[in-house]
Amino acid sequence: MRQPKILTTIKTYSWQIFMGDVLAGATVAMVALPLSLAIAIASGADPAKGVVTAIVGGLLISLFGGSRVQVGGPTGAFIVVVFGVIAQYGYDGLVLATFMAGIILLIGGYFRAGNLIAFVPEAVVNGFTIGIGVIIATSQLKDFLGLDLDKVPADFLEKIPALWQVRQTFSLATFSIALCTLILIVFLRRMAPRFPGLIVAVGVGSALVAFWSLPVDTLGSRFGDLPSQLPWPQLPDLSLSRIVDLLPSAFIIAFLAAVESLLSAMVADKMIEGQHRPNAELTAQGIANIGSALFTGLPATGAIARTATNIKAGGKTPVAGIVHAIVILLVMILAAPLASYLAMPALAALLVLTAWNMTEPEKWAEYARGRKSDILLLLLTLVLTVVVDLTVAIGVGVSVGLALRLNRRKAVESDWHLPDR
Repeated sequence: MRQPKILTTIKTYSWQIFMGDVLAGATVAMVALPLSLAIAIASGADPAKGVVTAIVGGLLISLFGGSRVQVGGPTGAFIVVVFGVIAQYGYDGLVLATFMAGIILLIGGYFRAGNLIAFVPEAVVNGFTIGIGVIIATSQLKDFLGLDLDKVPADFLEKIPALWQVRQTFSLATFSIALCTLILIVFLRRMAPRFPGLIVAVGVGSALVAFWSLPVDTLGSRFGDLPSQLPWPQLPDLSLSRIVDLLPSAFIIAFLAAVESLLSAMVADKMIEGQHRPNAELTAQGIANIGSALFTGLPATGAIARTATNIKAGGKTPVAGIVHAIVILLVMILAAPLASYLAMPALAALLVLTAWNMTEPEKWAEYARGRKSDILLLLLTLVLTVVVDLTVAIGVGVSVGLALRLNRRKAVESDWHLPDR
């Protein structure tokens, strides 16, 4: 079934539900805004692209999605792929890859491919998620520690030695702001989980920089002011040679969008005891990525952190996700100049914590108690993700995982015996 959930929920909608959705949507917007900026920067893109993606992608995912409470936008899972595509093909190449990924997702939704998520081994998903977390965390060391390095290498094995070589440029002021922001985020999450602690913590860290005139990079000093309006939509360059070159990247973006959105929807189902529509969700991801590409945004997908925040804040229907996108748009129009004061180490602290949460350390003991083949598959996918490439990691991980699954089926002894005749 591909019918958007908003058409189902609107039948029993009420003023009371609307007020709850408005409050939840505004809360999620305050979480999503600094996160969207930080993800865009870590991806090697202009920070405004993250905001555009949160507005356009978030709006379309909620309008056409198959989950009651799913909230979408740019996510950390895309950082590795996006950074690589921009480095190799430029930002216009990323826009084309995102546009093609949207078409692939639309085709997947049409042919009801949403149920195929069950065939992706869980160990592979866990492995590349942890690997992505490691890559994100290491990519933020420069801004977290205030290291003076013009360009951080994309390759992990080159990045660590490059950062080590400039260790003497460590900035105590930058590190102090990052650490203060990190501690404040953790404290506010534990003491007031429904409170939008992310924006408060990043705001406090940035205010300390401005108040004491600390020698710390800010969003404005590095990137200039954010625009106060959305760009006009435009088609990407659809030349055949570019399409062929970027097709593998488009498939990876589509795969990540599908996996993360459906996993997020399943997590949401457990929290609200609901049932999402996987094929409607795939269709929504396709529409959202096409829409984001037309506005020169980043890839978009359902985000587990924002969806969980939405549920905890009282969101009941897709209207909360729509409100979240509208609130971010209003902030962009009315308060874009204030974003230039956001401190880079504060945003780095936000991403480091996001990376840590992506690895789900509370589940490590459970992974260690699993089958040896699953542990090896997780480690294989993790190492390939960090050291080689996400495309290779997913391809090898899924292939090996399916082979192991088939082998286990063959290894099951049958209770049927040849009868005596």
